[in-house]
Amino acid sequence: MIQTHFTGTNITSSSEEAFSLFQKSVFGESKSGKVEYSNVEILYLQENNKAEVFSGKNKLNHQELIKKLRKKDKKIEIKYAVFKDLRSKGYILKTALKFGAEFRVYERGVRPGADHARWILYTVKENDALNWHEFAAKNRVAHAVKKNLLIAIVDDESDVSYYEIAWKKI
Repeated sequence: MIQTHFTGTNITSSSEEAFSLFQKSVFGESKSGKVEYSNVEILYLQENNKAEVFSGKNKLNHQELIKKLRKKDKKIEIKYAVFKDLRSKGYILKTALKFGAEFRVYERGVRPGADHARWILYTVKENDALNWHEFAAKNRVAHAVKKNLLIAIVDDESDVSYYEIAWKKI
């Protein structure tokens, strides 16, 4: 089990297990002698009994961790539902902040760095409104970085529906 430390801004581990899982399954990012996890990655690892999260000397359970992460990210549950669904299907997801999206999504079997992500993904709650200007802007960003746009819509039961948008020349 990987022991991680939550500092309020980062969740990291310097354990051998963390580096081994990073090499094998691309969880986290290797930075300055540690593996740093995104919020959704650590939730996934914790829920699947691969990691423990400590804040100081206190071990956080799943609900405590979500509560702390929600303070930094109001959409954490929506993002996590999508991450969990796609990761369990074999896709690798990494943050996509520089694209203004939630995730870059890599095809099954593709390692980040070995090839480019196929999609940039935006998460939306089922009842949220998305106007045409926002939609067009998201699609334009995806096209500009040579990726397809993937919209994940999460319902009240955390079930996810995906819509892929791609440019088509006719």
